[in-house]
Amino acid sequence: MSPGYAGRRVVVTGCASGIGERLVHRLHQHGAEVIGLDRQAATAPLARFVPVDLADSGSIGAAVEAIGDPVHALFNVAGMSGPVDPAEIVGVNFVGTRELTESLLARMPAGAAVVNTASIAASHYLARRELVAGLLAATDRAEATRWCRDHAAEIGTGYAVSKDAIVWWTMTRAVPLAGRGIRMNCVAPGLTATPILDASRAARGEAFLDAIPKPLGRLAEPDEQAAVLAFLNSDDAGYVTGQVIWADGGYLAGVVTGQLPNRTGSVGSAAPSGGQP
Repeated sequence: MSPGYAGRRVVVTGCASGIGERLVHRLHQHGAEVIGLDRQAATAPLARFVPVDLADSGSIGAAVEAIGDPVHALFNVAGMSGPVDPAEIVGVNFVGTRELTESLLARMPAGAAVVNTASIAASHYLARRELVAGLLAATDRAEATRWCRDHAAEIGTGYAVSKDAIVWWTMTRAVPLAGRGIRMNCVAPGLTATPILDASRAARGEAFLDAIPKPLGRLAEPDEQAAVLAFLNSDDAGYVTGQVIWADGGYLAGVVTGQLPNRTGSVGSAAPSGGQP
């Protein structure tokens, strides 16, 4: 079946590198009009590039105005990790993603779709539901920042909690959006060969990668993750909504069945990025 992107206006965040960059190429090949968002300029085949800083609500508002309408599909791929303020990580990965999405939903007709990007670092999302509920309840960036400060001991680096929030927000938001004919899903990538993973390797050493079980025996390629994202927002997934697809090479299956130790996303740990750009 055709992916159904011909003639559709789609938005991709994190378009300048990694998974987002490969996704742009894939969508372009399928005939989409691709509008790319990132903090740095992109070389991928975009119909239009719009700069955005997901840490800045003003920048997000300006980007939304520049995008215009309609928007038939939104791919939230951008994210950050590393040795920075946990509130900043949460502010980009969850708060900024939510702000952008909620603003663009007004420009999305029935039949549109959104896919968010979590990570295998969210593998503890069930255990952290009560904690994350407070973050989900934050109505704006200032309130979310205060929540991070108040829960500093519980959120650690902020990365895993930010991705837990993406998972819970996706599942919660998908139900009311279904009433408008709009689908929302989530992909949780395993370790993927992208620039951010190279930075993690340089900072933490090869032991960082060796400690994460890989049932398929290798890292994912960015295009493999891009394929899952493209599928979820396509017509081929027309009855799929509210789902989290763990594109992790079998990692979570091994954890849930007790065959593998859970080495990702522990509170207070330096959680892996999932290979996002």
